[in-house]
Amino acid sequence: MTQEIPPHSPEFKGRRRQNWLVLGLTYAAMYMARYNFPLANKALSDAYGWDKAQVGLIITTATLLYGISALFNGPLADRFGGRKAMIIGASGATVFNLMFGLGAYMGFLGTGPVLLGYFATVWTLNMYFQSYSALALIKVNSGWFHVSERGVFSAIFGSMIQSGRFLVFLLLGAAFVAALPWQWKFFIPAVITAFMAFLTWRVVQDTPMDAGLPHFDPQDATSGDTEKITFGYVARKVFTNPIAITIAVAEFCTGLVRGGFEQWFPRYMQEVQHLELTNPIFQKNALIIVAAGIAGAFVAGYASDKLFGHRRPPVAFIGYVLQVICLFMVWRAPSMELVVAAFVLNSLGISMVHSMLSGTASMDFGGKRAAATAAGMFDGMQYVGQSFVGWGMGKMLDVYGWSVWGPSMMVFSGLGAVLMVMLWNARPGRSGEH
Repeated sequence: MTQEIPPHSPEFKGRRRQNWLVLGLTYAAMYMARYNFPLANKALSDAYGWDKAQVGLIITTATLLYGISALFNGPLADRFGGRKAMIIGASGATVFNLMFGLGAYMGFLGTGPVLLGYFATVWTLNMYFQSYSALALIKVNSGWFHVSERGVFSAIFGSMIQSGRFLVFLLLGAAFVAALPWQWKFFIPAVITAFMAFLTWRVVQDTPMDAGLPHFDPQDATSGDTEKITFGYVARKVFTNPIAITIAVAEFCTGLVRGGFEQWFPRYMQEVQHLELTNPIFQKNALIIVAAGIAGAFVAGYASDKLFGHRRPPVAFIGYVLQVICLFMVWRAPSMELVVAAFVLNSLGISMVHSMLSGTASMDFGGKRAAATAAGMFDGMQYVGQSFVGWGMGKMLDVYGWSVWGPSMMVFSGLGAVLMVMLWNARPGRSGEH
């Protein structure tokens, strides 16, 4: 059983709060520089005459590289620290968001394969640097949160994710930005991300000891280990762990559903419900969807720590079941009101799963010393799943229309639920024992 956490000093609590707040806001800024793309999805088609499959090609190449990169960048972050990984990631996201926006002025490339190739390449490079974000955040916080507090951390993690999406809809969907050319949806996040990269460099520390505080033992899967952190060490801790492998497969399912929903729902609202991004009804409902994501993270964190004894799979199971119900509603719902209600609950379910598995289970089963590797494995598999909803889903929608959108994702939510039942009682133990 997990030992109870010793009381923290006021100095520890204050410095930890400062640490995760800056790091979390940097992560939110990077999310803004990632989920700005769905708001430009239709604008790119309108500007260059591209169909959904062509725009989806940009999504597929970018998310696939993100997934592959996270698998390799996790061990790097475990070796060199989450602080450096976040600074590298935010700096790269700044550069390539600027370059994506500058693509609007490259009319000399035409509107055909060359220009499409430019946008796909630049967005793929942005996503390479984005792949450092979650694993860097998790790596740093694994050293600051005891295993019995990590359900609470999952709420923080999920809230920071959703605050990035909140900024996307609140700022980039605002009337004054919507009136600007589409490239400003990339220029504005680039400036914000650059500022947060600077704050991360000035404020964030990897461990309490780095911040001048006493040593802190989070009592997780690598507590007590003294072996040097090498690629072989973290590979043994994560890539040979059957629990971690099962979670990774579940995260592939999460990614396919999450990506299929988040990448395409703004365009669904535009084409099926005939709501433009500037429509007050779209704005209000988009913000409610984001708020539901924040609520999902807090519900998951509380339930995990207080109701399920620090177990993550039962909470993720509930999130997957919610997704199945909501996707069925989207498929069969006769009215926009029911569709919106399904979107809201689906956002809550997705956030419950993501905060539990990517945000919390990666720290639990990777441990402080291999947290980034576990996060890279889980987050990487999630984005490999998302790569299937770019070109593939775009082509499917071109051929069969929006009626297949919801059903195409339901089976993967169901599979994720089955996998969580298999892990129902899994908990982390010291020195890798589970």
